[in-house]
Amino acid sequence: MSDIVAPKGFRFKAVSAAIKKPGRLDVAVIFSELPTVAAAVFTTNKVKAAPVLDGIKKIRSGAARAIVVNSGNANACTGPRGLADVKATAQAAAEALGVKPSEVLVSSTGVIGLPLPMDRLLPGVKAAASALDGTLDDVARAIMTTDTFAKAASRTVKLGGKKVTISGLAKGSGMIAPNMATMLAFIVTDAAVEAAMLSDALKNAVKYSFNRITVDGDRSTNDTAVILANGAAGNAAIQPGTPDAEKFMKAVGEVTYELSRMIAKDGEGATKLIEVCVKCARNERDAVRAAMSIANSPLVKTAVYGLDANWGRIVCAAGYSGAALTEDKISVFINRVKIVSGGLATGKDAQAAKAMEADEVNITIDLGVGEAEARVLTCDLTEKYIKINAEYRT
Repeated sequence: MSDIVAPKGFRFKAVSAAIKKPGRLDVAVIFSELPTVAAAVFTTNKVKAAPVLDGIKKIRSGAARAIVVNSGNANACTGPRGLADVKATAQAAAEALGVKPSEVLVSSTGVIGLPLPMDRLLPGVKAAASALDGTLDDVARAIMTTDTFAKAASRTVKLGGKKVTISGLAKGSGMIAPNMATMLAFIVTDAAVEAAMLSDALKNAVKYSFNRITVDGDRSTNDTAVILANGAAGNAAIQPGTPDAEKFMKAVGEVTYELSRMIAKDGEGATKLIEVCVKCARNERDAVRAAMSIANSPLVKTAVYGLDANWGRIVCAAGYSGAALTEDKISVFINRVKIVSGGLATGKDAQAAKAMEADEVNITIDLGVGEAEARVLTCDLTEKYIKINAEYRT
């Protein structure tokens, strides 16, 4: 992760507060030295964690200076105490940073239903906010739960004649499903961006990245994706409908898609990253429905793990997805090996199974009814997924 560039005007720090395990980074602060324009999207789960409820209110101002995040405890289903703990966390960070509590966004990830250990969290928040001599890499490590590696991505583009950096980090490994995908993601940029433009850029990026990944079909209570833009690069504020807007949106989308690939690749217990591509669907909605149906199918995911080119499972999942299709026009490819043509087997299952030995497996299905397409990222399903989740709280 050494190639991850920190945008100008942002500072970072991660510390160990022993929220889950002593000696492990689990509290982090992201801080902008300048005022920012901010945008965010949150979980659509009707059960929302306390920091999500607080963040939904705060983000309406369109401004923030800091993000405080902890791992090891989700602060979800914790009632009035959970909201009070969010308020206390923001207050502690604000005092150390010299900003208003309303400018501090709080996020949490971890076990649901347990109150935060505030006697350890608050000293950790104050220590992190008082130092700010860390890196984005540190923050990426601090927000990990069952993740096996830290996730960060960066892009640099020229906007208005100025060099602009967009960097993001994320956590996610299990309980991954769309709307929003189950994860935390924080994106920071030194670009100057008009508020509506920033919101549009984030929503567009999320639509084609975080909302098109799935590990297990479970949607969390804590999903949050935030973007902060502080204008330190010195470019003229990016306006919608301009060439710079197009370049900015593309770069944000590349960052979020790269993070999404990392999340799917790091699915709990996974051995393979799977990309499901649906082509020739009636419309985009149908393409997404079919792709998600295939990507969420335990039968498809276990077949990939077992190197079994069982195309019947793929066609079956597309068939019950609700998407329009024409059976005698369906084609299926696994890593470019055509195993179904006109709805019938091609006899190349063994060749496809050999191709599945790669670390990444592409499943492409042509529904034969239109021109729309979509792609979804997922992973295989292994015995280790069961073990990880059976022992999650022990």
